[in-house]
Amino acid sequence: MFPVVNCKNLVMLQKHRINRQINSRLLHLKYSRFWRNLGLAIASLLAVLCVIIPAFSQQPVTVRVLVQALEAAQWQPLVKDFNENHENIRLEVISGPNNTNLVEDLYTSAFLLGDSPYDLAYMDIVWVQKFAAAGWLSDLSNRVTPGQLQAYLEGDIDGGRYQDKLYRMPFRTDGGMLYYRTDLLEKIGAEPPDTFDELIEISQRLQEEDLAQWGYLWQGRQYEGLSAMFTEILEGSGGFWIDPDTQEVGLDKPEAIAAVQFLRDTITKNISPPGVTTYAEEETRRLFESGNTAFLRNWPYVYSLASNSDIAGNFAIKPMVHAPGKNSGACLGGWGFGIASTSRHKDEAWAVINFFNKPEVQRKYFLETGYVPSRISLFNDPPLVEKFPYLPNLLEVVQNPVLRPPIAQYAQASDILQRYLSAALTGSRTPEQAMQAASNETRALLNR
Repeated sequence: MFPVVNCKNLVMLQKHRINRQINSRLLHLKYSRFWRNLGLAIASLLAVLCVIIPAFSQQPVTVRVLVQALEAAQWQPLVKDFNENHENIRLEVISGPNNTNLVEDLYTSAFLLGDSPYDLAYMDIVWVQKFAAAGWLSDLSNRVTPGQLQAYLEGDIDGGRYQDKLYRMPFRTDGGMLYYRTDLLEKIGAEPPDTFDELIEISQRLQEEDLAQWGYLWQGRQYEGLSAMFTEILEGSGGFWIDPDTQEVGLDKPEAIAAVQFLRDTITKNISPPGVTTYAEEETRRLFESGNTAFLRNWPYVYSLASNSDIAGNFAIKPMVHAPGKNSGACLGGWGFGIASTSRHKDEAWAVINFFNKPEVQRKYFLETGYVPSRISLFNDPPLVEKFPYLPNLLEVVQNPVLRPPIAQYAQASDILQRYLSAALTGSRTPEQAMQAASNETRALLNR
């Protein structure tokens, strides 16, 4: 007997086999399409990256620097020139307060955070040692040769060093000097004074003949300008403040006490006005320009302003007065560039420094601003001399510089000197008492 075949079951079995084959084909097609699409996506992504990555790599590197508001505005033409001629670098200047102490505080705060937003530090000469000692600046010694440094004023280069390494390249300089009224001296047949005694003698003669109300103006307010001014008188007396190599303090020595006594004498003898102990640069400048004063100690910026005042053509400049047989000294000021040790763009920052130190760039800047160059050749540059005829004479002044102590604790040492020097000048302490106290406190500072 033959088995009975169920046709219905055969049809169902055949249908199942067909469905399985169809599903298999669909699954194969699905996976093939997935991998094909994935491959196309990867290829597209690689193609996009090949376009985007070079585009990003060609974006300019931004170099940032903080600058006082006034000078930041004066920099704008230079910044524009730099950015137009350096397609791979963009210089960005952040405008800060005009008060230099506040700018120093902003730099200090940024560096203390550990990752400063500034690639360059535009520094007053007295900040260098503090910043370098804290590890905030990069050593520039290997970026410039000794021959290249010879193009600048020696004092400006020395002021940028700390422990025999270079941390600051100079841009513009400053130096204290003596302004004198040529017309008044001619009326009494006197030559410009060289010594402290000559200055007092000429001042008294002019006062006796009613040719001048005041003999000598200087910065006596309790601030950094007082320390700068006193540095010159101290040098002229043969004394010193702090020896940076030995840490010896000289404020209580006879030469330093004599320097304080000279300044005190100008007040007690009415050579200087009683209010001089409250004067800074601008107060003394304006009083000198009023026409009633014979002598003024101040910075180079005064020359251009006084040349447009009532005493235009009737004054000149010379190195500061000094004691017989001693040296004249111009307290060195000025500004320059350092590179932040945390900067990720040190080479680009150095490119900015190189640009700002080109003679043609500096000529353009100093013609517009009247600032004093650090590059020696510019003191006799014809276009600059034509506009500022005093520059050759100014070179003699700034080539006899005296530095405020280049030590890491300078800010604290200056504060000590200002307090006790002010006490002596206002008469609340004798010069001996004040300088002895200043010396003791300074020694304690250095020992600590």
